[in-house]
Amino acid sequence: MLTDWRLAATAILFCCAVLFTCIETSAQQIPKEIAARTEIYAIPSLTISDQQFLTGDSNGKHVTVGGELRIAQGSGRLPVVVLMHGSSGVGSGMDAWVRQFNSMGISTFVIDGFSGRGLTATGPNQALLGRLNLILDIYRSLEILAKHPRVDPDRIALMGFSRGGQAALYASLDRFNKLWNKSGAQFAAYIPFYPDCSTSYLTDTEVAARPIRIFHGTPDDYNPVASCKAYVARLKEAKRDVALTEYPDSAHGFDSGLLGNNTVVEATTSQTVRHCTIRESEGGVLMNAATREPFSYKDACVERGPHVGGNPTTAIEARQAVSDFLTTLFGLG
Repeated sequence: MLTDWRLAATAILFCCAVLFTCIETSAQQIPKEIAARTEIYAIPSLTISDQQFLTGDSNGKHVTVGGELRIAQGSGRLPVVVLMHGSSGVGSGMDAWVRQFNSMGISTFVIDGFSGRGLTATGPNQALLGRLNLILDIYRSLEILAKHPRVDPDRIALMGFSRGGQAALYASLDRFNKLWNKSGAQFAAYIPFYPDCSTSYLTDTEVAARPIRIFHGTPDDYNPVASCKAYVARLKEAKRDVALTEYPDSAHGFDSGLLGNNTVVEATTSQTVRHCTIRESEGGVLMNAATREPFSYKDACVERGPHVGGNPTTAIEARQAVSDFLTTLFGLG
C-alpha cells in the first residue's frame, strides 16, 4: 500500500511538472502581436461645437468616451500609439495596425469617440458631431496615458484615419494644445492617414516641435490630397518637420488593403467637403470661403458619393514606412 501511495504521488508530481512546463512553454510561444494585457478606460470628455473648441468655451455636454489600451509584451514603460477612428467609428481595419504595433513592442490605445455619444457613424451626416471634438478626446486620453505606470510619457505617438486623421493632424497645433491639453505631456509624433485638409485655422502653422508624417492616396476624392499638399507647403515654409507620402492607385481608406481588401466602391450616402474651402475667422467661426458665410453641411460645395477601398500593395508599403519611422522615433532595437 505504501509503495502504491508513493508511486501515485510521484506520478502526480510528474504530471504537474509536465503541465506547468507546457503552460510556461505556451506562454513563451504567444505571438508578439498578441498583447500581454488589455485595459478598458472610461474617458471623461465634452461634446461642444467647433466654435466652442476654437474659443476655449468648455460649456458643453459632459460625455464619457471609451479607450482600449493593449499593453504589448515586454517590461517596464513602453511606447504607445494612440489611434483615432474615422467617420465609421472603430472598424476592423484598426486591428491590423494594433497587431502590427504590438508585434513591435509598442502598446496601443484605441479611442472610441462615437459610442459614448450615441453615434455609430457620421459619414452620411457630418453635422452630427463637430470634428474638433475628437481632438478633445485625444487630449483627454493623453492625460490617462501620461500617468500610466506601463507607459513612457515621452514616447506616445498619435495616429488617425480620415476624420480621425484630421484630428491627428490638427492636434499638433500649439494653440489647441494650450487651450485643451492639460496632460503635461506632448505627443512624440503625429501620423495622419488621408486627413481632410480643407480647413485653415488661425495660426495653424504654429505646431508642436514634433514630426508630422501624412500618408495619402493620389486619387482620393473623399479628402483630396491637393489641400493637404497646400497645407504641407505652408508648414514647410514655416520650417516645420512635416512630410507627405503620396501613393498612386490608392483610394480613401487604402490601408484596408492590410485586410486583403482590393475593391474600390462608391460611398453613395457619405458627405465630402472635397470642393469646399473653409477658413476660421474671428470669434472661432468657420467660414465658407466661396460664399463668405458661416460654413454649413448644407452648403452647395458639400457633395456625396466619394470612393473608398483598399490597395494591399500600397497598404503594406505604408505599414512598413510607419513601422520604420516609429522604430527610429522610439529607439527600438
